[in-house]
Amino acid sequence: MAEEGAAIRRRRECNSCSQRYTTFERIEELPLVVIKRSGDREPFDRAKLISGVRSACKNRPVSESQLDQLAHDVEDVLRSQTDAAVTTQDVGVAVLERLKGLDDVAYVRFASVYKGFEDLDDFQREVGLLTKSTAPKRRP
Repeated sequence: MAEEGAAIRRRRECNSCSQRYTTFERIEELPLVVIKRSGDREPFDRAKLISGVRSACKNRPVSESQLDQLAHDVEDVLRSQTDAAVTTQDVGVAVLERLKGLDDVAYVRFASVYKGFEDLDDFQREVGLLTKSTAPKRRP
């Protein structure tokens, strides 16, 4: 096993020259297609996802490995759906769910673009929802 179970590593030998080499066998996944708001379809682009999240995480204590893990998790969730096509809303919700646990400021930044905030009330509503969901539960 290699790549955390995503591939099988095999050592092989050439019958002609007896040279040894390594091969990796991977499952070929169906391409994931994103349906945009306009109805256009485009292939899922992990680099584009990371770029958008990186912008929301600018000057925040979020490492590249955390961004890569977030993108990997989002892609896994999207691929686990029954269809090979997902909407931009599916992508946005999956990103927001993971950002909420990663960094609150990055979450609000991403939500402001994704949800199209138009005024201060939109920000206040989202911050209120965020603080409600992350506030510690009081015991009686």
